[in-house]
Amino acid sequence: MTYFFYPAAESELLEIVARYESKKPGLGAVYFAEFEKNMTYICEAPNRYPVELKPDIRRKVMKKFPFTILYREKLNSIQILALAHHRRRPAYWLGRVG
Repeated sequence: MTYFFYPAAESELLEIVARYESKKPGLGAVYFAEFEKNMTYICEAPNRYPVELKPDIRRKVMKKFPFTILYREKLNSIQILALAHHRRRPAYWLGRVG
């Protein structure tokens, strides 16, 4: 299975990578690798992870970074809705569900 981004979610990924890279060279690449690893797990078994918002929004918590990947199955793919930080702006992504 493949994945695609809600437009704002792709911007979030790029901003997060840039932020970590500015803190420590190479850390952005580590974050991106962790993101890719998590997306592999999600694409292998999207229904494995808990429902965040009924009926179909699921979440996968990243282990090495304080982020949750919010996604849903759409068009035989995974749509990434948000990369939500665990302590910043809870539920800001709800407007992307429509």
